[in-house]
Amino acid sequence: MKRFSSCLYKKYSGSLCSIKYVSTSANIHPKTEIVAYQNNLFDNEQKRQREAVGRIEKITVKYIGVPENVTLSMNKGISTPFHCAQHISEMLVKRSGLALIDDTHLWDMHRPLESDCELTFMHAQYLPDPYHFNRAYWRSCSLILGAVISKAFKTDIQPTLHSFPSPNVKSGSFVYDVELLNLPEWAPTENELRILSANMVKFAKKSYKFDRLAVSEELALDIFQENKFKKEQVPNIAQQSIDKKVVLYRIDDHIDISRGPMIGNTDLLGRCSITAVHRLDTKNGHLYRFQGVSLPVNIMLNHFAYSLLEQRAKKLNAARWVDQAQNDTYVPQFSREETAA
Repeated sequence: MKRFSSCLYKKYSGSLCSIKYVSTSANIHPKTEIVAYQNNLFDNEQKRQREAVGRIEKITVKYIGVPENVTLSMNKGISTPFHCAQHISEMLVKRSGLALIDDTHLWDMHRPLESDCELTFMHAQYLPDPYHFNRAYWRSCSLILGAVISKAFKTDIQPTLHSFPSPNVKSGSFVYDVELLNLPEWAPTENELRILSANMVKFAKKSYKFDRLAVSEELALDIFQENKFKKEQVPNIAQQSIDKKVVLYRIDDHIDISRGPMIGNTDLLGRCSITAVHRLDTKNGHLYRFQGVSLPVNIMLNHFAYSLLEQRAKKLNAARWVDQAQNDTYVPQFSREETAA
């Protein structure tokens, strides 16, 4: 039997026999050669794009909101909404998860600004319209879940990430679909689900930013050359994209595909539970659909109410796989009458 950390041993010593596949190691696995190769390609392309900015040009960014309206002079192709928040208020830095450009375009907090613009920030209690922040939050939870799954299993289990559906908060759960090699029949125990939940919270609290990078189809295929599902998805994603690019996100050393946008930082994730894993029969063979529910940090809910969310999130989420054709244009999810009220 492998050695467990004292805290994990105390917690699970009464039922270690029910933990067959999920690792209870207190340490995150070291980088594999594949992960190191992916991150080297990501770093090199990111550096190339930054150097291609050339001579620094100034842009004017008008911030509208609390604590006061501000006009900033920022650097085109370099400065991000996060940098703007740093110039305005520590409160905006801590709570902002998403930016809105010119009341039209949803923008990642760490994505460089491209021209003069008006800027507002969205957060978990953004009123009167929390819809778009909620979608970005759900989407980010799926990406974090993929990062956790890729490192959560014992060494004889080889998870291959497939994809996650377009976020739909009304579905009751965020999702990631995964192939588990050497594990054709698996029904996770409650302890295994608890370990996955704890790993997700632990990962999020390390405060990783969501690093966005748009790359060519060729580079994306190189980065995901060891993932049969991603290799099949990349050409279609590039074809549907206006600029024929594939948008990647990185948190820590984990790289994945998503159109985005994502929330600014993993530490915006609060209470979180991985509630169920359902086996799916698909044209790609047997996949497992991991499902969870989460609340943004500082959003409080009593135990009974949260347990109702957990129960709902256990039901099979029937969502289809990710639709890369969707755009990131802001569409208000409220009527003028509701706003006036």
